[in-house]
Amino acid sequence: MASGPNRQQVLQTLGSVKDPELDRDLVSLGMIKDVVVQDGRVEVSVELTTPACPMKSRIAADVERAVRALPGVTDVQVHLGARVQGPPEPQAVLPQVKHIIAVGAGKGGVGKSTVAVMLAMSLRRSGARVGLLDADVFGPSIPTMLGVPNDKPLARDGRILPVEVAGLSVMSMGFLLEAGDAVVWRGPMVHGVVKQFLSDVDWGELDYLIVDLPPGTGDVPLTLSQSMSMTGAVVVCTGQQVARLDAGRAMQMYEKLGVPCLGVVENMTYFVAPDTGKEYDLFGKGGAAALAEGCGVPFLGSIPLNVAIRRGCDAGTPDVLLDGLDPAAREAIQVVAGNLAAQVCVRTNREAESGAAGDDRVEAV
Repeated sequence: MASGPNRQQVLQTLGSVKDPELDRDLVSLGMIKDVVVQDGRVEVSVELTTPACPMKSRIAADVERAVRALPGVTDVQVHLGARVQGPPEPQAVLPQVKHIIAVGAGKGGVGKSTVAVMLAMSLRRSGARVGLLDADVFGPSIPTMLGVPNDKPLARDGRILPVEVAGLSVMSMGFLLEAGDAVVWRGPMVHGVVKQFLSDVDWGELDYLIVDLPPGTGDVPLTLSQSMSMTGAVVVCTGQQVARLDAGRAMQMYEKLGVPCLGVVENMTYFVAPDTGKEYDLFGKGGAAALAEGCGVPFLGSIPLNVAIRRGCDAGTPDVLLDGLDPAAREAIQVVAGNLAAQVCVRTNREAESGAAGDDRVEAV
């Protein structure tokens, strides 16, 4: 009777299994955290690079297939965990925040803030620790969308505490204004308040800080890029030509500021009539994908125009933004969030490869 493989043989086999996004084997990436072999039964613990990993099912299946092919293996159990890997060097301004991701658009009216909220909600639900900064100083809408327009942040030990809502740590100019107040400021004042949101707010430990930018190319993106090293930016647009042109200008702005573009999202791509099920392309379909391809950046996915999203935002019921959607719309949002998380992992891995050795990834096996 075959005794089955030993631990070293299992590890050697797992050295042939690659992470599809990073194109490197799981062992050298330090993703294999434990291997237990007993009487032909093998248990493998895999630590994914993000809980929102879009390839988790494929990775688990590849690991099981590779181990099951070894002589003497009678059973395989694959346990998936996740830990978001931070950059090689922590942020100077926000050292406890692993990744700062700006969500912007070349023009208003494309649903940028809605996409920012949905990305934050989806990443949080995957198991990540997420913050949401409403940096649209002149038109803060995040408090209303999250159902907390009248909340006020507290202070502790001289620092501002973000408002906790729906599992997110949230900060917005809207918390500091009275209802209906308008912000009439010049650039230096905007610069000051954005820097205060970064340096004076106690964000705690976060895997992702999603920053909802004002539309266009102005003071806020410039302030952010000068104040810290952002992981990258997401550009939101619709399929119509004018939106694509403005989105292209936003991408050029990020390039000039030295902020990597993590990808493009096409919002309100289509509408499915609830009574007939017929699909309508209201703003054109596929334009954002073509823009991304032409600019050499990833296309993160398309999100449909959905009545439940509008109702959830108007009513300030953030969970409805995911729970109240039809399966196709919910899956579309999860795909975009997963693709974004994957691009963050790819960029982080490249930085780690080029910048340094000397971490504890391999020793963890």
